[in-house]
Amino acid sequence: MMSTQLHSCIQIKAPARLHLGFLDLHGGLGRRFGSLGLTLDKPYTQITLSHAPELSVSGYGSQRVATYTQHFCKHLNLPTSLKIHLQQAIPEHVGLGSGTQLSLAVGVGIARYFELPLNVREIASLLERGARSGIGVAAFEQGGVILDGGRSNHDILPPPLIARLPFPTNWRILLIFDEQRQGVHGEQEVSAFRHLPPFPPERAAHLCRLILMQALPALALAELNRFGLAIAELQRVVGDHFAEAQGGRFTSPTVARILNYLEQQGVTGVGQSSWGPTGFAIVESQTQAEQLLNHLQKQFLPNNNALKFMICKGKNEGGSIQEENITTLNTCLSELQ
Repeated sequence: MMSTQLHSCIQIKAPARLHLGFLDLHGGLGRRFGSLGLTLDKPYTQITLSHAPELSVSGYGSQRVATYTQHFCKHLNLPTSLKIHLQQAIPEHVGLGSGTQLSLAVGVGIARYFELPLNVREIASLLERGARSGIGVAAFEQGGVILDGGRSNHDILPPPLIARLPFPTNWRILLIFDEQRQGVHGEQEVSAFRHLPPFPPERAAHLCRLILMQALPALALAELNRFGLAIAELQRVVGDHFAEAQGGRFTSPTVARILNYLEQQGVTGVGQSSWGPTGFAIVESQTQAEQLLNHLQKQFLPNNNALKFMICKGKNEGGSIQEENITTLNTCLSELQ
């Protein structure tokens, strides 16, 4: 005797993001942080989720998937009768938002599977994401270039999105990886924020004006040079503020040398994403990105095999969710004997 059941198979794809910098680390107006970020088309995290008799998790990084699943299901009193496979993952602790994107992929997948009326921001709150920056959540929600409004002491949800613009489709981002380094994370990150020196209010005012009156208008008009100059200044101010915690303006000395070299070559939009060590350079076309990549490989790779490069695009959509019904055949073996 056979019984046939229909179950959902859900695939979630979550994009990486660049965290370009904080605007207000002073917080004197009642909200602290405020972040500018950029969604990338790669790398990305992808999971599939379907029914199982009990929780079954597979793929690289499966322990984190299991932890997020158990936390989410326990909080909402849901069964963990799920099979989750992590097919692809954003590298951990390199400044591309791997933890937030993986947790959101898991939470959104479970919410869809159980047909829960939760939005992405509510799911992020349940999974304790977006404690300082709302960039990762907004990248999953909408993609593009995103600006959040920082946090107040009374916020429950992640910081509000206050501006979102598309990234020009012809521009490219060259990522620079140092595989011998990791960015500050975990308890070390918590401690670093706790012991940061005071951030002068005039410096916060400068950054807010820089982003509102130069970076965003330049982006809207696709003026790469003015946009890049604003990003580089944001990186200098924020990187120097975090220098004691991360060992310099940039976490990786090798990436720092490459970024300095790129600026000498006239590339304006360079910097480090979040705590790094991943660096980036924003250029005007695929052709320029490829030429730059070839030049950097010849210049720097012979002396450092930990260096990796990747050309990517901006992603002007958020994470994707695909769902289909699958048929599970339950066979009663006793009746077949």
